[in-house]
Order: sequence, then structure tokens, then C-alpha cells
Amino acid sequence: MSDAAKFSQFRQVSDDDAALAAWLATVPARMPPSEAEMVAKAIGLAAPTYANRSLASGEPVLAHVLAVADMLLQLKLDHETVAAALVFRSLELAPDLAAQCRERLGSAVTGLAEGVLRMAQIGALSSRRQGGQRPAEQVAQLEALRNRLGVWQLKWELEDLSLRILEPDAYKKVAGLLDEKRADRERYIEGVIAVLRQELGRAGIVAEVTGRPKHIFSIYKKMQLKNVDFELLYDVRAVRILVASVKDCYAALGLVHHLWSPIPKGFDDYIARPKSNGYRSLHTAVVGPEAKAIEVQIRTHEMHQNSELGVAAHWRYKEGSRPEGSYDQKIAWLRQILEWKDEVRDTNELAEQFRTGLAEDTVYVLTPQGRVIDLPKGATPIDFAYHVHSELGHRCRGAKLDGAMAPLNTPLRNGQRVEILAAKQGGPSRDWLNPQLGYLKSQGARTKVRQWFNRQNYEAEVTQGRALLDRELQRHGKTALNLDQLAGVFGHAKTGDFLAEVGRGEIGPKQLHDALASPDAAPPSTPAADTLVARKSRSGGQGSVLVVGVDKLLTTPAKCCKPAPPEPIIGFVTRGRGVSVHRAGCVNVKRLDPERMVTAEWGAAAGATFAVDIEIDAIDRTGLLRDISEVLSRERINVTATKSLSTDLAARMRFTVEVADLDQLRRALGLIREVRGVVRATRR
Repeated sequence: MSDAAKFSQFRQVSDDDAALAAWLATVPARMPPSEAEMVAKAIGLAAPTYANRSLASGEPVLAHVLAVADMLLQLKLDHETVAAALVFRSLELAPDLAAQCRERLGSAVTGLAEGVLRMAQIGALSSRRQGGQRPAEQVAQLEALRNRLGVWQLKWELEDLSLRILEPDAYKKVAGLLDEKRADRERYIEGVIAVLRQELGRAGIVAEVTGRPKHIFSIYKKMQLKNVDFELLYDVRAVRILVASVKDCYAALGLVHHLWSPIPKGFDDYIARPKSNGYRSLHTAVVGPEAKAIEVQIRTHEMHQNSELGVAAHWRYKEGSRPEGSYDQKIAWLRQILEWKDEVRDTNELAEQFRTGLAEDTVYVLTPQGRVIDLPKGATPIDFAYHVHSELGHRCRGAKLDGAMAPLNTPLRNGQRVEILAAKQGGPSRDWLNPQLGYLKSQGARTKVRQWFNRQNYEAEVTQGRALLDRELQRHGKTALNLDQLAGVFGHAKTGDFLAEVGRGEIGPKQLHDALASPDAAPPSTPAADTLVARKSRSGGQGSVLVVGVDKLLTTPAKCCKPAPPEPIIGFVTRGRGVSVHRAGCVNVKRLDPERMVTAEWGAAAGATFAVDIEIDAIDRTGLLRDISEVLSRERINVTATKSLSTDLAARMRFTVEVADLDQLRRALGLIREVRGVVRATRR
């Protein structure tokens, strides 16, 4: 029996269905007869299970699978992939059909169909948990997978359809704007292309100039991201110039800028400064004919090839992600396989390479809300928790997989629903870093655990170091010494790092003694000149402190007492931080070196503000903090810090505020005392 006759035999299976017959009639012209035969076998096997069946959306199953198969044929995918698309729904409706499918169509087709079915089941599970509506984030994940594989037709269609469903008003608005302007825009772009081709030709630059179509979702995303109207988008009207060399790229750029005025901040040179993913191109925006903005991309043919197909592919800079190099290589490998399919006939080997090379490196699981999370194969519930949020990972104490409790080092499987049980506070266990115990698979989670322990150790070391240093400073009578300067003596730019070294014992008492006893640590002599100067304060805006005897030094309000006019003040000459200004009655002044004290008084400076601390005791109630904040806002007092503590019915609040003088502070405190529930309000 000839191939054509055998194909005709299989067609008879569903000749009663006019739609199926019409679709089958198109298959022989789209692939060789032997491949068309397998496609006919597949639909002949599956069609009876599709009769009078519909998807949850109401679409007939037969129409759905035929549409999917038709898309795959348009993309010129192999006949086994098309056959798998035709039968995978039948395996869901009639699971017993799998054995027959494997016998008649082979293990490659059946394996593909079963894999697609599992992916569909994950999607369905997620959809049910979202009340039947897939979240926008998950739609974005699905269309990104197609984007990464270079299936542009599906990517653009999915993006536009997703926007149409999730944001119908936005979709209609952008679509309407495009329809209204389409003819004018196409005419405009054709004119721009003609001018560029003519001018490039005159300059002796061999170039390919094309328009860049924009689909609805891309325009909507730009409008949202840049918060601009449709007419202000540069790339609604966009052209691309492809040339032979880098030299021609810059020559073409100069020509474009000669023709039309460039738009400020609209130029990016990704040739001289490639993006981190290797993407190279020149981007510019110009005011073109009719005073309309145009986006122009200029690149070599090689750059364009790398942008579309290589590791610097378009999806990378659109999504802003930076996967590992091995993943990039696998994506590039897969895309090449799709291009080489016409040359490959051993599809069993091809399917095995795909299965072992890419598919098994990732496991897909679900959050309790139905969001799909992709993790490296072998990942555990702790990896999942850290992927969701670092704090959830730190506080992870248990996990449920599909509703059942499971050990934290259990490897996750595709399709599992993962629920994390977390403590209110606490941190990770050091056992998680032991590779033999198998708690962590992903490097990202392992790094976050190490960072947590490093941070805890660092804070403890700083505290211990500060206590040790304070004792040494008291022993030498230098409690007012500038710690930043002392840290610099030991080669540290940050005081915290210096204190941590002291706490770890890396800087011992002998080293501290020698440093504090050196002449560099001695207090500076008081200048003899009796000048009266005004300086800027380091906090609270423009200061207004007049210091007697010190020229060209900044004044800094002391943090211990936070002085404010018109109360009496006194200055203390520090090393490296200018003059520290204290209240005259500050208890710390008595412990300072009297030889470094200088006379200070308030001067006049417009708009000056000073930071002060206030403390409020009150009976706790809903809205208390809001009412106090409203008082401060009405008095035009800026709050720079706040801290509150509630115990039973009592509340204690501390605010750091900026005031012009004490009169403003007294007035504000009086108003706060009138707030319902406030027992006491005073300056600290």
C-alpha cells in the first residue's frame, strides 16, 4: 500500500467531522508522507476521546488540539512534536490509552505527550487555587519561557492576549490608539526608511533599514514603566539599521544625528559599553520629520544575530534577568536544535538529549497561593523558603508538601504544593550549611544563610570591641577621642570594622595602648586667635552657632544633649569633626577635657533647624500615633526618627524632631499633651 493510500486510510477515521477532515487535508503538503502518516495515526487514536468534550473554558477539545498542532506546524516543528500535541489531551481523558499510544506512536511521542500533560496539570492546579483566574505574574512566567526559546509569534500573541484578559480597559485604549494612528504611522515610517536608505547610500554605507513593529503589550509596558502618554513614547515609531562593521555603526549614527536633532538622554552606546549580558547596539532617539520622536537602533549583522539568538538574546535585557552561564548555553543549544531539526532524523536520540540535558535541571513547585516557583533539581523546602523571601528562609522551622508534614531536607518534586511553617523570630541552623545533611541545594540560599551568621557575629564583635575600647579610653583619659580617626590609624575606613577587630582580639590592649599614647592621639592645642565665626551645622539644615576662638571649623550639635536656641551652649574641639556643641548643663561636659572647651553662642541664620528628642507616655489606643503625628505636621515640625513601645495599655514613644527654637518645641509639646490618652510629653 502506498504512503498516500495509507494516509487516506487514517483520514477515514474522522471523515464525519468536516473540520477534522479539512485540517487533515492540509497536512500532506506541510510534511513528507511518512511523517504525515504518524500525524494521522495520532489524531485517529485520540479523536474518539475528544468527541463532545470541552475544556473548562468551553472550547471544544478537538478544536483546541488542532489549533495547537497548527501552531507547531507553522513553526516548522517536527512531526513527533505535532503528534504529541494531538494526543496529550486524550491521555488526560483516557489514561488507559497510554499503552496503546506507546505501541502505535512510539515512546518518544508518548513521552512528550505525558510531559506536556504534567505541565498542563500544574497550570490547572495553580489556576484552581487562584479562583479560576491565572495571576498576571504567572502569565508573565509562561510567556517568558516562550520568549527565551525564541518562539516570537507565541510570545507576542500570549502577551497581547494576557493583557486583553487581565487589563481589558488598558488593552482597548492602546489598541484604539494604534488603530487610529496605524495608517499614518506606517506611512511615516516608510518615509523615514526611504530617507535613511537614500542618505546611507550617498554616504557609501551598505545598510539594511527596516521598521520595528511594536505590539500592544510592549507599548502598554513602556507607558507604565516610564509613566508617559502614548504620544511621548519614542519607540512607537522605530527603525533599525543593520550595517557591516562597527565603523559603519558610528558613521550611520552621525548621519542620523545630522539629519535630525537628537533627544537629550535618548542616546545609549552599548557598543563601547556593552550590557552585562553582552548585548551590543547603538540606541538613539531623535526628533524626526513633522517634529515626531523616532527611536533608531544601529548594529552590525553579527550583533543582531547575537541579540536575537545568542547569549545576549532580546529576552535577557527585556526581563532584566541574569541566569548562570550554563543555563545560557543550554538555551542556545536548544534553539540551535530547533533550527537543525530538518537535518536530524533520529528523534529518539534528540528527545533523550533534551530530557537529560535541560528538563531535569529544574523542578517546578507551587506556593499555597498557586504561584509556580522554579528551583534547581534536588532543592528542598528551605531552598523554596529562601527563594520566596530571605526572612521566610531564616525563620523556616517546618514544611508541608501537598498538605503533609515533611523533613526540611526532603528533595522537592514537580507539581508539589509547598507550605512553609515559620517561627515569629529566630534564624537559620548551622546544620543547614553541612552539605552531607542535604538541607540546601541552591547556592543563593546557602549564601543567605552564611550572610545571616556573618551579620550576627559582626554585631556581637562590634559590641564587645566597643566595651573593650571604652575601658582603654577611660584609662588614658581620652573618652572624647574621635573614633573615626583612631580607626584610620589601624587602616580602617569604617569604625564598625575597627571595633569588630578589637572584639575578635585581632587588635589587642597593647596595640591600643601604643596608639592612644602616641602624639597623634593627643588633643589639639586651642588656637590663639580670638575670632568670632559662624559655621554650618551637620544636622538639621543651616546652623547658627557662633564659636569664639576657632576659625574654619564645622559645628556639630552633640548627640547626647541635642542643643537648641536660645539655651546656653558650649563648644568642644574634637579631632576631625570640628566643634561639638553641647548644652551648657550637659552632664557629659563635666567629663570633657577643659583645655579643649571654647565659648559658643547662638547667632542668626535664616531657616535654621535643630534636632531634639521628645518622649511621650500615653494610654495606648488605636489612632494614637496618627493623632500625635498630625499635631507635629500642623506645627510644620519634621520628624526624622520614631520609636514606640507598648506594654498592656501603656505606650511610650520617642521622636527625633527638627525645630527652629525652643518656643516652637514648647508649643508643640503643649498641643501633644492635649491629645486624648497622652499622660506626659517632654523633651529628653
